[in-house]
Order: sequence, then C-alpha cells, then structure tokens
Amino acid sequence: MSVVVEVEISAADFELGRILGVDGMSSIELESLVPIGGATVPLFWIHNSTRDRFVDSVQRHPTVNSASEVDVFEDRTLFTLDWDANQDHVFRGIREHEGQLLSAIGTPERWEFELRFPSHGALTEFRTHCEDAQISLEVQRVYNPTEPDAGPWYGLTERQREALTLAVQMGYYDIPRGCTTEELAAELGISDQAVTERLRRAIVSLATSTLDPPEQER
Repeated sequence: MSVVVEVEISAADFELGRILGVDGMSSIELESLVPIGGATVPLFWIHNSTRDRFVDSVQRHPTVNSASEVDVFEDRTLFTLDWDANQDHVFRGIREHEGQLLSAIGTPERWEFELRFPSHGALTEFRTHCEDAQISLEVQRVYNPTEPDAGPWYGLTERQREALTLAVQMGYYDIPRGCTTEELAAELGISDQAVTERLRRAIVSLATSTLDPPEQER
C-alpha cells in the first residue's frame, strides 16, 4: 500500500533550496521535474514582482547554466533551470526509492514537500538516505491515501483541501469577498503568495478530477 508523507526541509540542506534561496522571495512552487536527455530539470513558478532579482541571483549560482522562462502570465512566471536535479540528494533519493513529488512550496528558509512512496519501507529508506546525506527532515504527517477520510480528495492533496476549505468557510469566494489572501495566509501560517498558488493548484486538481475524469473501463 502506498504512503504519503508531508515533510519540511531547511532550504540550506539541499542544493535546489540553496539555488532558489533568493533574498526577498516570498515563495516558489515546484511544478514538476522533467526528464531531458540524461538529466532531470525542475519547472517552477515565481511571482513576477521578484522575477528580475530572481534571475540575476540564480544565474550567478556556480551549478546553474541558465534560468529560462517557459510561460509568463500577469502575476507569475514559469521557469526551468539548466541544472540537473539528479545531483541533488533530496531529489535523487525520491527517484531512487520510487517516490513521486505531489507538491513542493519553498521560501528562502524552508520547503514543504508532499511525497508519495510505494510502501512504508520505501519511505523509511528515503529517510535513511536523507539522514546519511545530513539532510534533516521534519515529518508533519504520514497517511495511506486509500484509507477513508485520509485523502487525497478528488485529486486534492491534504494541504490543498485545507486551504480550499478554509477559503470557502471564510468567504473568500463570496461577492463581495469575506476575507483576503493575507487573512487566509495568517490562518494557515504560510505566505500570501503561497496561499494564492495553493488555491490555484487545488482548483486545477479538483476540476481535472471531476470535469475530466479518467475513462472507465467498459
């Protein structure tokens, strides 16, 4: 039975966290890891208010060849790094122990990861791998996604469900709005921009799972 774990890792403990630890950044959301040739490169979102400072800082890092824009929207930009995630102990550990990256949101200080492993044994091996690499994991929650009421729900991760539920309860989607993202952020203990990205991803996951569900076998 697969297992999902939510962990926090200091940005200083792994290479990508150090690369993306740009002063003044409030949050970065990892979109995915994309295989290109023999390397695995990250795609991630940043908010446009910090785009220029971000690019200047990241491109000065000795292990990064370049940071390239993939998509630019009014409030955020999707970037990819010319850098191999396989050289990072955290991501190499995820790959070697058959883990899946469900979500990752970071700041210059800390990152929150939600990961799925095929078994508790694989999760234990991943934690041992990180300990051997002197990476300190703070485990926030471990659950089996197939257990009733454990999650995910309609494609939502636990944190996405929490944020979306709170937004509805506090009237964020009411007209006029009953709260701001700043107030949601204060309740959740994360940044304003992290709330915005978490709600966006939650709505995309919910819509994908309910409006365009996988075809049932006939």
